Amino acid sequence: MRKIKAKFDALRERTGVWSYRFRSRGVSRLHQRPAWGVTGFFALIPSWAPTASAIGFLALSAGYGITLGGHAREVSESVTSAAGFAVNEIKMEGLQRVTEFQVLEALELHERPSLMLFNASEAKERLEGIAWIRNASIQKFYPGTLRVMIKEQEPYALWQRGNITSVITKKGEVITDEVDGRYANLLRVVNHGAQLRAGEIMSELDKFPGIRARVRAAKLRSERRWDLAMENGITVRLPEFDVGDALAELKKLDDQGGLLSRDIVAVDLRLQDRVVVRLSDDAAIRRQTTIEQRGTPSSTGRDT
Repeated sequence: MRKIKAKFDALRERTGVWSYRFRSRGVSRLHQRPAWGVTGFFALIPSWAPTASAIGFLALSAGYGITLGGHAREVSESVTSAAGFAVNEIKMEGLQRVTEFQVLEALELHERPSLMLFNASEAKERLEGIAWIRNASIQKFYPGTLRVMIKEQEPYALWQRGNITSVITKKGEVITDEVDGRYANLLRVVNHGAQLRAGEIMSELDKFPGIRARVRAAKLRSERRWDLAMENGITVRLPEFDVGDALAELKKLDDQGGLLSRDIVAVDLRLQDRVVVRLSDDAAIRRQTTIEQRGTPSSTGRDT
């Protein structure tokens, strides 16, 4: 150290430079920065990290492919079904005219469907889109049961317009155009607008069960009044107002003289002070013949 200092003093006297910075060939280990670099970073990564990264990458790639291909729901249903949430039982209540096949078709259940992913609200809307179903409710019971409760429409009458006949509700809503023998006891209302006023004539006829049982159809005329078509072909023309009074008079005449069992074509009740009866052609001929015979002078007595 003394030799170095002596050389430095001699150099300073010779050159006149009073300060000099020596260039060191190295840096003290205490002042060296750790050389982490790439090797140092990877030294901190656990040994299992590359495998996990590869698996994660493959999973993300598979998920992206499934989503892009539109198979995400199918895969999700398969996974949740395999986990124990498959729909194994469907309980249906309230079915009378609606078939089980129609319900299953509306539920849109695939092979091994998942109860967890089943959309009950959308299925409810599809069920209520069936004509015979008034409202429906669906309940999930985990792990694998669906309960479907149906409330069906009540058929009230038949509505005929032209060649089309439909089963309708009390409000006049069409339920179905498929009419068979099951609805033979329903009153048939005819012409446009009759479906909305079916309850009106039905409520009046229900007061006279004996007449109601013999009515085949009720025809709305000019959207004002009704004509009743009886089962034996007689037409009963009702007034626009006071329908109940007219039916009461008809019942009285039938009870007293069997009016609706006679050989007549029509009974007109539109006038309040009289009842007009139209005879059939055969009955009219017989009546005319009887009148003519009564009008011929008798040899045994005088004409009365």
